Amino acid sequence: MTPTLFGRWQTRLLLLATVGVLVSLPFAVGWIGSSANSVYFWILGYVAIFGLGWDVLYNYLQKFRWDRDWPAAYQLLAGIWELVFMFCGVKIFGFLPIPLPKEELPLAVFLLHYTVVSLGVFISSQSLMRIIFPRWRFRGGEWF
Repeated sequence: MTPTLFGRWQTRLLLLATVGVLVSLPFAVGWIGSSANSVYFWILGYVAIFGLGWDVLYNYLQKFRWDRDWPAAYQLLAGIWELVFMFCGVKIFGFLPIPLPKEELPLAVFLLHYTVVSLGVFISSQSLMRIIFPRWRFRGGEWF
């Protein structure tokens, strides 16, 4: 079943609030990276907020495909596009405020954090969601 827009939003927020937070915890407490900082939760919040807007675009583009489906490869490509947007917003132009100067956020740690969160959410959506919640995809990804 093709996800509805509301289903996309619900699934994105659920996965970021669970998998995204769990994956961000080692970064936030300082186990990975230079020091403990809440900036990784800020980035996760921006991914969630802007992701709601990206989902509107993805839902629109999906309607032009003959089967109206969104293959997993497209989801990975969307993650790369969202990474470029977040990188520009946080590190290059700094139009997304974070609780430390943009120069103090190490590039490698930023890229590692975003990649691990993105892959964790992707793998969870392609495997765990289908195993734990088998009816989820038959409702267009909607929970309520």
